[in-house]
Amino acid sequence: MNPLTSWSRPQAGILQFVDQSPGFTGALIPEAQVFFVPYLLPAKSEELGEFFRNSKAINEMFPELYAEQGLELLKMFPEGEVVMNTKDPVEKPEDLNEVKFRVMTNPLLVESYKAFGATPTPLPWGEVYGGLQTNIIQGQENPLFWVESTKMYEVTGAITLTGHNNFTTAVMANKDFYDGLSDEDKKVVQDAADAAFEHILEYQKGLSEESLAKIKEAKPEMTISDLTEEQRAPFKEAAAQVEAKFIEMTGDSGKKILDQMKEDLKAATQ
Repeated sequence: MNPLTSWSRPQAGILQFVDQSPGFTGALIPEAQVFFVPYLLPAKSEELGEFFRNSKAINEMFPELYAEQGLELLKMFPEGEVVMNTKDPVEKPEDLNEVKFRVMTNPLLVESYKAFGATPTPLPWGEVYGGLQTNIIQGQENPLFWVESTKMYEVTGAITLTGHNNFTTAVMANKDFYDGLSDEDKKVVQDAADAAFEHILEYQKGLSEESLAKIKEAKPEMTISDLTEEQRAPFKEAAAQVEAKFIEMTGDSGKKILDQMKEDLKAATQ
């Protein structure tokens, strides 16, 4: 028997709370894969915070989808800009040809890296460092603070800022457990989630820059590439087919989520 994934433990009532990326709930809640549509989320932290704070899709539509699966969605929040962390520098999609790129087991993330020209390779997180070290894979993606804290830079040679995504995380609870709480306790839980959200946004300010500085200090020969808008253009063109694939995977429900997110994003970035 396969061990329960972290999101299925609160669903089954084994855990009461969990903090988990919607990427891992893609099989359970296909619409959650929308967070892997490249270049959908804004790059500026202020706009990103405004979006997560006020989005109808985030705060009204997703809680209903999670509730259908026995989960109480307490909060979604951004964790940081995702970067490509590879053996060799990446400046254009062609540089990813024949690159085995580790991805989470998420269908849309697989489609994203296919569109970018890589060979997406689902791999458990615990095998990523060793996989890079032994050249089983040649790349992986994560926020900069994660690349630094897990020392992935030790077994790679380049970091590329493509601006294609910002890692999203969701805090959820077992719904039966949550519904059994008193109104007073529910308020304590929700107030804590709201306070943590604001603290996280504040804590993240400058975090990527600090992490990058630590990486440069630890490994001065590391190639750091912050792509220009012109260099990002072909990646953005490839992203269009990923969006179409998302709608194909999720149907009308996914399209409604995507359309609402675009409305919410427009309001947050005006």
